[in-house]
Amino acid sequence: MADDSIQPAELRREDVLTVDDDHFTTDSVAIVTGGGSGIGRATAVALAANGLTVVATDLDEEGLAGTVETAEECEVEGTVETVAGNLTDDDDIERIVAESAEFGQIRYLANIAGLQHIDPLPEFPMEKYDLMHQVMLRAPFYLSKLVMPHIEDTDDQVGAIGNMASIHGHIATQDKAGYITSKFGLRGLTQSIAAEGAGTLRAFTISTGYVKTPLVTDQIPDTAAERGISEREVVEDVMLGDAMVKEMMEPVEVANLFVLGFSKHGRHLDGGDLTWDGGHLTTY
Repeated sequence: MADDSIQPAELRREDVLTVDDDHFTTDSVAIVTGGGSGIGRATAVALAANGLTVVATDLDEEGLAGTVETAEECEVEGTVETVAGNLTDDDDIERIVAESAEFGQIRYLANIAGLQHIDPLPEFPMEKYDLMHQVMLRAPFYLSKLVMPHIEDTDDQVGAIGNMASIHGHIATQDKAGYITSKFGLRGLTQSIAAEGAGTLRAFTISTGYVKTPLVTDQIPDTAAERGISEREVVEDVMLGDAMVKEMMEPVEVANLFVLGFSKHGRHLDGGDLTWDGGHLTTY
Protein backbone atom coordinates (compact mmCIF):
# COMPACT_ATOMS: atom_id res chain seq x y z
CA MET A 1 0.00 0.00 0.00
CA ALA A 2 1.85 3.10 -1.20
CA ASP A 3 1.00 5.71 1.40
CA ASP A 4 3.42 8.10 3.09
CA SER A 5 1.21 8.14 6.19
CA ILE A 6 2.17 4.53 6.98
CA GLN A 7 5.80 4.58 5.81
CA PRO A 8 8.37 5.29 8.53
CA ALA A 9 10.51 8.37 8.27
CA GLU A 10 14.28 8.01 8.03
CA LEU A 11 15.80 7.48 11.47
CA ARG A 12 17.73 10.61 12.42
CA ARG A 13 20.03 11.16 15.39
CA GLU A 14 18.19 14.35 16.35
CA ASP A 15 14.95 12.39 16.85
CA VAL A 16 16.50 10.19 19.54
CA LEU A 17 15.86 10.97 23.21
CA THR A 18 19.17 11.43 25.01
CA VAL A 19 19.42 11.17 28.78
CA ASP A 20 22.25 11.47 31.27
CA ASP A 21 22.64 8.20 33.17
CA ASP A 22 25.74 6.81 34.88
CA HIS A 23 24.87 3.31 33.68
CA PHE A 24 24.60 4.34 30.04
CA THR A 25 28.19 3.50 29.09
CA THR A 26 29.81 1.02 26.75
CA ASP A 27 30.51 -1.21 29.78
CA SER A 28 26.74 -1.83 30.02
CA VAL A 29 25.12 -4.16 27.51
CA ALA A 30 21.53 -4.00 26.26
CA ILE A 31 20.14 -6.97 24.34
CA VAL A 32 17.48 -6.02 21.77
CA THR A 33 15.44 -8.72 20.04
CA GLY A 34 13.89 -8.06 16.64
CA GLY A 35 16.86 -5.79 16.09
CA GLY A 36 16.92 -6.17 12.32
CA SER A 37 14.01 -3.87 11.51
CA GLY A 38 11.23 -1.63 12.76
CA ILE A 39 11.03 -0.88 16.48
CA GLY A 40 13.89 -3.24 17.26
CA ARG A 41 16.25 -1.45 14.89
CA ALA A 42 15.21 1.98 16.17
CA THR A 43 15.63 0.86 19.78
CA ALA A 44 19.07 -0.60 19.15
CA VAL A 45 20.20 2.66 17.54
CA ALA A 46 18.60 4.84 20.23
CA LEU A 47 20.23 2.91 23.07
CA ALA A 48 23.59 3.02 21.32
CA ALA A 49 23.12 6.75 20.81
CA ASN A 50 22.86 6.96 24.60
CA GLY A 51 26.27 5.36 24.98
CA LEU A 52 25.35 1.72 25.58
CA THR A 53 26.82 -1.36 23.97
CA VAL A 54 23.83 -2.88 22.22
CA VAL A 55 23.57 -6.46 21.05
CA ALA A 56 20.92 -6.59 18.34
CA THR A 57 19.61 -10.06 17.60
CA ASP A 58 17.35 -11.25 14.80
CA LEU A 59 16.97 -14.11 12.33
CA ASP A 60 17.57 -11.63 9.52
CA GLU A 61 21.33 -11.15 9.21
CA GLU A 62 20.92 -8.68 6.36
CA GLY A 63 18.55 -6.68 8.52
CA LEU A 64 21.07 -6.67 11.37
CA ALA A 65 23.71 -5.35 9.01
CA GLY A 66 21.30 -2.56 8.11
CA THR A 67 20.90 -1.72 11.78
CA VAL A 68 24.67 -1.41 12.20
CA GLU A 69 24.78 0.82 9.12
CA THR A 70 22.00 3.02 10.51
CA ALA A 71 23.84 3.34 13.82
CA GLU A 72 26.99 4.40 11.99
CA GLU A 73 25.06 6.97 9.97
CA CYS A 74 23.65 8.36 13.23
CA GLU A 75 27.17 8.55 14.69
CA VAL A 76 26.12 6.89 17.93
CA GLU A 77 28.29 7.24 21.03
CA GLY A 78 28.01 3.55 21.90
CA THR A 79 28.18 0.52 19.64
CA VAL A 80 25.80 -1.91 17.97
CA GLU A 81 27.01 -5.50 17.92
CA THR A 82 24.99 -8.27 16.28
CA VAL A 83 24.24 -11.88 17.15
CA ALA A 84 21.97 -13.69 14.71
CA GLY A 85 19.66 -16.19 16.34
CA ASN A 86 16.33 -18.00 16.30
CA LEU A 87 14.08 -17.23 19.27
CA THR A 88 12.27 -20.55 18.84
CA ASP A 89 15.51 -22.44 19.56
CA ASP A 90 16.62 -22.69 23.21
CA ASP A 91 20.23 -23.29 22.22
CA ASP A 92 20.17 -20.06 20.21
CA ILE A 93 18.61 -18.14 23.09
CA GLU A 94 21.33 -19.38 25.44
CA ARG A 95 24.00 -18.50 22.87
CA ILE A 96 22.60 -14.98 22.36
CA VAL A 97 22.91 -14.24 26.08
CA ALA A 98 26.32 -15.90 26.41
CA GLU A 99 27.76 -13.99 23.45
CA SER A 100 26.21 -10.75 24.66
CA ALA A 101 27.99 -11.15 28.00
CA GLU A 102 31.31 -11.15 26.16
CA PHE A 103 30.75 -7.49 25.20
CA GLY A 104 30.32 -6.24 28.76
CA GLN A 105 27.96 -6.40 31.73
CA ILE A 106 24.39 -7.19 30.71
CA ARG A 107 22.04 -4.71 32.41
CA TYR A 108 19.17 -4.31 29.95
CA LEU A 109 16.93 -6.49 27.81
CA ALA A 110 14.38 -5.22 25.30
CA ASN A 111 12.03 -7.98 24.14
CA ILE A 112 10.66 -6.53 20.91
CA ALA A 113 10.56 -9.33 18.31
CA GLY A 114 7.03 -10.08 17.17
CA LEU A 115 4.82 -11.32 14.37
CA GLN A 116 1.16 -11.17 13.45
CA HIS A 117 -1.43 -13.48 11.90
CA ILE A 118 -5.01 -12.54 10.97
CA ASP A 119 -7.75 -15.17 11.24
CA PRO A 120 -10.91 -15.78 13.25
CA LEU A 121 -10.15 -17.94 16.28
CA PRO A 122 -12.00 -21.05 15.00
CA GLU A 123 -9.86 -20.93 11.86
CA PHE A 124 -6.60 -19.89 13.54
CA PRO A 125 -3.80 -22.32 12.54
CA MET A 126 -2.24 -23.87 15.63
CA GLU A 127 1.20 -23.84 14.05
CA LYS A 128 0.89 -20.06 13.75
CA TYR A 129 -0.27 -19.79 17.35
CA ASP A 130 2.64 -21.93 18.53
CA LEU A 131 5.15 -19.80 16.61
CA MET A 132 3.71 -16.56 17.98
CA HIS A 133 3.72 -17.93 21.51
CA GLN A 134 7.33 -19.06 21.19
CA VAL A 135 8.61 -15.76 19.81
CA MET A 136 6.51 -13.28 21.80
CA LEU A 137 6.07 -14.98 25.17
CA ARG A 138 8.23 -18.06 25.70
CA ALA A 139 11.40 -16.43 24.34
CA PRO A 140 10.97 -13.30 26.52
CA PHE A 141 10.42 -15.60 29.50
CA TYR A 142 13.58 -17.59 28.80
CA LEU A 143 15.67 -14.55 27.93
CA SER A 144 14.55 -12.87 31.16
CA LYS A 145 15.38 -16.03 33.12
CA LEU A 146 18.90 -15.95 31.69
CA VAL A 147 19.46 -12.18 31.90
CA MET A 148 18.23 -11.64 35.46
CA PRO A 149 21.29 -13.34 37.04
CA HIS A 150 23.58 -11.09 34.98
CA ILE A 151 21.84 -7.98 36.32
CA GLU A 152 21.96 -9.38 39.84
CA ASP A 153 25.72 -9.97 39.44
CA THR A 154 26.42 -6.26 38.82
CA ASP A 155 27.89 -4.18 41.62
CA ASP A 156 24.56 -2.50 42.41
CA GLN A 157 21.99 -4.92 40.85
CA VAL A 158 20.62 -2.07 38.71
CA GLY A 159 19.07 -3.03 35.38
CA ALA A 160 15.76 -3.41 33.60
CA ILE A 161 13.80 -5.63 31.26
CA GLY A 162 11.47 -3.84 28.86
CA ASN A 163 8.81 -5.80 27.02
CA MET A 164 7.03 -4.61 23.89
CA ALA A 165 3.32 -5.06 24.52
CA SER A 166 0.53 -3.28 22.66
CA ILE A 167 -2.92 -1.88 23.14
CA HIS A 168 -3.73 -5.52 22.34
CA GLY A 169 -2.24 -6.35 25.72
CA HIS A 170 -5.17 -4.41 27.20
CA ILE A 171 -8.10 -4.95 24.84
CA ALA A 172 -9.09 -7.48 22.21
CA THR A 173 -10.18 -6.94 18.63
CA GLN A 174 -11.29 -9.42 16.02
CA ASP A 175 -9.08 -11.95 14.27
CA LYS A 176 -5.88 -11.49 16.33
CA ALA A 177 -6.34 -14.05 19.11
CA GLY A 178 -2.78 -15.38 18.90
CA TYR A 179 -1.19 -11.96 19.16
CA ILE A 180 -3.54 -10.78 21.90
CA THR A 181 -2.99 -13.91 24.01
CA SER A 182 0.78 -13.44 23.86
CA LYS A 183 0.63 -9.73 24.69
CA PHE A 184 -1.64 -10.24 27.70
CA GLY A 185 0.75 -12.96 28.87
CA LEU A 186 3.72 -10.65 28.39
CA ARG A 187 2.23 -8.16 30.82
CA GLY A 188 1.89 -10.94 33.38
CA LEU A 189 5.52 -11.94 32.86
CA THR A 190 6.57 -8.32 33.32
CA GLN A 191 4.79 -8.03 36.64
CA SER A 192 6.31 -11.32 37.76
CA ILE A 193 9.81 -10.05 36.99
CA ALA A 194 9.09 -6.87 38.93
CA ALA A 195 7.86 -8.91 41.91
CA GLU A 196 11.20 -10.72 42.05
CA GLY A 197 13.51 -7.85 41.15
CA ALA A 198 13.90 -6.16 44.54
CA GLY A 199 13.24 -2.70 43.08
CA THR A 200 16.62 -2.27 41.41
CA LEU A 201 16.07 -4.92 38.77
CA ARG A 202 12.95 -3.48 37.18
CA ALA A 203 10.55 -4.56 34.44
CA PHE A 204 8.00 -2.66 32.39
CA THR A 205 5.89 -2.95 29.27
CA ILE A 206 5.30 -0.47 26.48
CA SER A 207 1.85 -0.45 24.92
CA THR A 208 1.47 1.55 21.75
CA GLY A 209 -1.19 1.89 19.15
CA TYR A 210 -0.21 1.33 15.54
CA VAL A 211 3.42 1.95 14.63
CA LYS A 212 4.90 2.33 11.15
CA THR A 213 6.54 -1.10 10.96
CA PRO A 214 6.33 -4.05 8.58
CA LEU A 215 4.34 -5.97 11.21
CA VAL A 216 1.61 -3.35 10.93
CA THR A 217 1.68 -2.55 7.23
CA ASP A 218 1.87 -6.22 6.23
CA GLN A 219 -1.37 -7.01 8.05
CA ILE A 220 -3.40 -4.33 6.26
CA PRO A 221 -4.26 -6.43 3.17
CA ASP A 222 -5.18 -9.46 5.31
CA THR A 223 -7.39 -7.38 7.58
CA ALA A 224 -9.07 -5.80 4.57
CA ALA A 225 -9.78 -9.18 3.04
CA GLU A 226 -10.98 -10.68 6.33
CA ARG A 227 -13.43 -7.83 6.98
CA GLY A 228 -14.45 -7.15 3.39
CA ILE A 229 -13.34 -3.51 3.44
CA SER A 230 -10.73 -1.44 1.64
CA GLU A 231 -7.16 -1.05 2.85
CA ARG A 232 -7.80 2.66 3.39
CA GLU A 233 -10.75 1.78 5.63
CA VAL A 234 -8.49 -0.55 7.61
CA VAL A 235 -6.14 2.33 8.39
CA GLU A 236 -8.74 5.03 9.03
CA ASP A 237 -11.51 3.02 10.69
CA VAL A 238 -9.94 -0.11 12.19
CA MET A 239 -6.48 1.06 13.18
CA LEU A 240 -7.02 4.73 13.98
CA GLY A 241 -10.79 4.89 14.32
CA ASP A 242 -10.83 4.79 18.13
CA ALA A 243 -7.72 6.92 18.63
CA MET A 244 -7.83 10.66 19.19
CA VAL A 245 -4.44 11.19 17.55
CA LYS A 246 -5.02 10.22 13.92
CA GLU A 247 -1.41 9.38 13.14
CA MET A 248 0.68 6.24 13.42
CA MET A 249 3.77 6.38 15.61
CA GLU A 250 7.31 6.38 14.25
CA PRO A 251 9.55 3.49 15.41
CA VAL A 252 11.97 5.96 16.99
CA GLU A 253 9.16 7.32 19.18
CA VAL A 254 8.76 3.84 20.65
CA ALA A 255 12.53 3.46 20.96
CA ASN A 256 12.63 6.62 23.04
CA LEU A 257 10.26 5.00 25.53
CA PHE A 258 12.76 2.17 26.03
CA VAL A 259 15.47 4.79 26.62
CA LEU A 260 13.30 6.48 29.23
CA GLY A 261 12.25 3.23 30.88
CA PHE A 262 15.80 1.89 31.15
CA SER A 263 17.18 5.15 32.50
CA LYS A 264 17.28 6.52 36.05
CA HIS A 265 14.25 8.61 35.12
CA GLY A 266 12.23 5.39 34.98
CA ARG A 267 13.28 4.17 38.42
CA HIS A 268 9.69 4.14 39.69
CA LEU A 269 8.45 2.32 36.60
CA ASP A 270 8.38 -1.26 37.85
CA GLY A 271 5.80 -3.75 36.70
CA GLY A 272 3.89 -0.93 35.05
CA ASP A 273 3.06 -0.03 31.50
CA LEU A 274 3.92 2.98 29.35
CA THR A 275 0.67 3.37 27.41
CA TRP A 276 1.43 5.53 24.35
CA ASP A 277 -1.65 5.09 22.23
CA GLY A 278 -2.94 8.47 21.13
CA GLY A 279 -5.94 8.20 23.44
CA HIS A 280 -7.15 4.90 21.96
CA LEU A 281 -7.82 3.19 25.28
CA THR A 282 -8.84 6.12 27.42
CA THR A 283 -11.18 8.29 25.38
CA TYR A 284 -14.51 7.87 23.67
